Parts: sequence; C-alpha cells; structure tokens
Amino acid sequence: MTTSVNTTPATTSTFGALIGAGVVATVAASAATMAVAAAGHAAGVSLDVAGAPIPVAGFGVLTAAFSLVGVVIAALLFRFARRPRRTFVRTTVMLTVLSLVPDVIADAGVTTKVLLMLTHLVAAAIVIPAVARRLAA
Repeated sequence: MTTSVNTTPATTSTFGALIGAGVVATVAASAATMAVAAAGHAAGVSLDVAGAPIPVAGFGVLTAAFSLVGVVIAALLFRFARRPRRTFVRTTVMLTVLSLVPDVIADAGVTTKVLLMLTHLVAAAIVIPAVARRLAA
C-alpha cells in the first residue's frame, strides 16, 4: 500500500484569513516603504516634492492606507468575483501602474521620482502576492 502526501500549500482560505493576511502584508509593506525612503534619504536622495519634504513616516501611512484599500478590493472580489485571484491581480497591477503617474509628473528631482516609484513597487511586491494567495483561482 502506498500513501501520498499533498505538500502543495493551500492557496485559498477563509474570509478572515484573507483579511488577516492583508493586514500583515500592509504592516510589512508600510515598514518596507519607510525603510526604502529612509535608506534613500540617508544616501542623499531628497524627499522634497514641490518644495515640501515628505516625512519618512508619511510613506508608511500612505502605504497602509492604500494597501488597506487593496484588502477591501480583495474582500469584495472574494465575495462577488467569479475568479477573484485573477481579477485581484489584474486590478492591483493596473492600479500600481497608475500610481506611478503622479510620481512621474511630480515637481521633484529625478532621483526623488525614482525613489517614490520604488516605494510603490516595493509595497505592491509585498501586498499583491500575499493577498492573492488567499483568493481562489
């Protein structure tokens, strides 16, 4: 007699696990974007946009706010979408691309713009996969 064990990790979950994963990813992404901003600032990149400095903590706050919007989108798709994972990934990747537009047109130096865009990409790289794993394919 042979026994096989499924070692594939679960890719879907309950609604509560989705929200929990989203909150954990939000906290991680907020910390990561603050670290990127702080490292950039320490390396000499200005955090000034239109002459006003962006505080490092501001990166974390905005990351948390928009990441939680993503979690709400995931929760709605969990409940109502036919293919929630695919729809979530497509939607959030498009929103991430759109989030780069204000950085490109911001009244800031090139290195500042690059740093701003990097923080968006870092946050997306953390939150999107973490939440997508909790949605049904």
